[in-house]
Amino acid sequence: MNASDSRTANVREIATRILVAVDTRKAFADRLLDRALESGTLPARDRALLSELTYGTLRWRGRLDWLLRGHLKRDLARTSPFVRNLLRLTLYQLFFLDRVPDYAAVNEAVALAKTRGGVKSGGFVNAVLRGVLREGRRKPPPELSRETLSEFASYWSHPLWLVELWQDYFAPEELVPLLEADNRAAPLALRAQRLKTTVDDLLSLLAESGVEARPSLWSTQGVVVLSRRPPDQLPGFDEGLFFVQGEASQLIGFLLDPRPGERILDACAAPGGKTTHIAELIEDRGTVVAADLSAAGLERVRRNARRLRLTSIRTVCCDMTAGLPEAEREPYDRILVDAPCSGLGTLRSHPEIKWNRAPADIARLSRTQRKILKCSAGYLRTGGVLVYSTCTLARPENEDVVEGFLRQHPEFVLEEAAGYLPEKARALVRGPYFLALPHRHDTDGFFAARMRKAR
Repeated sequence: MNASDSRTANVREIATRILVAVDTRKAFADRLLDRALESGTLPARDRALLSELTYGTLRWRGRLDWLLRGHLKRDLARTSPFVRNLLRLTLYQLFFLDRVPDYAAVNEAVALAKTRGGVKSGGFVNAVLRGVLREGRRKPPPELSRETLSEFASYWSHPLWLVELWQDYFAPEELVPLLEADNRAAPLALRAQRLKTTVDDLLSLLAESGVEARPSLWSTQGVVVLSRRPPDQLPGFDEGLFFVQGEASQLIGFLLDPRPGERILDACAAPGGKTTHIAELIEDRGTVVAADLSAAGLERVRRNARRLRLTSIRTVCCDMTAGLPEAEREPYDRILVDAPCSGLGTLRSHPEIKWNRAPADIARLSRTQRKILKCSAGYLRTGGVLVYSTCTLARPENEDVVEGFLRQHPEFVLEEAAGYLPEKARALVRGPYFLALPHRHDTDGFFAARMRKAR
């Protein structure tokens, strides 16, 4: 094995270990990747390959398992976690990448399996991979029907329960485009710090450093970076000229429409993307109380506020299902409840979520969301604005939560989201609600409702 082959094998082993942790411990892939990349031992080319192999395998894990099923004598779940994920990773490389010849990818996988499990393990991996290669590319995709729904879900690499959930939430013609979009990598989006720069100036700064970027299609503060470069290595990061925030997420601040001098509560604030945007929108004049249950999350809020040079943010560590500390209960002009959710709108960036969530999580989170919304609403002054938002695409966490709240609180009225969004984003709605979708808008899936306390 030459030096190049050795480096590739090392990257494959690191990626496989990350996949094992996600598979067996429900670990977060981005945190494990960050840890591996921060070691500084991998050159830039290998860092990109590590991210590609890890995220690509997670995105397409369902289809990879679908390809494997006919070539195993026992259930895939009974295969050792390392071998199982090595098979998935190698199939991803074989079926979705074209940088390495088939024989080389198989040989590397066999060598790695032998290193970890001996000759028998290597022989097993060799037989399975060569069997899939002989038949896999001829395997036709399943049609969408009641009888083939499980196969259909596997082919499009989503769990069956999630496909069933989305069958009820979306029109039939939207299902395949949504599943396809979920399996594409999300672009890197930045929010220009409006008190320090403009979108045009930020684009010029990036261009001067050879970074290709364009304005957001939806957010008036947004920039989409097309070059592959870590955010903290972009010009302007240390100076606080931008915050990494998805295009759909940026629109929540505009929906809240905060004004200078107001007192505002961000009820679930960490890590601070929407908190800092609110502070910018009020020109850093007023008070933004950032509440969250996580002390570590609030430290990230404070760190982000310092980098962006914002001083109007105050953090409060508390459980918003129980309420704010007594000292923070003075009425607020506006309240944002960006509730903890299943994250099903963020699968492009966090593909492991679809494998680590279950229907019970939706029900559990819905109960938590209702409690936080009810508790937070009690701190709003008459005439004030309440925005409820999630980064998920699940009716029980979205419309059902809002409509249940409105039935129990007739003093609140639902307002049309379109009237408060930037003009170019006013099409991102369904009825009165804000709804951004990966397959329609090339954004994360996001939901929000704007309500006013009328009396």
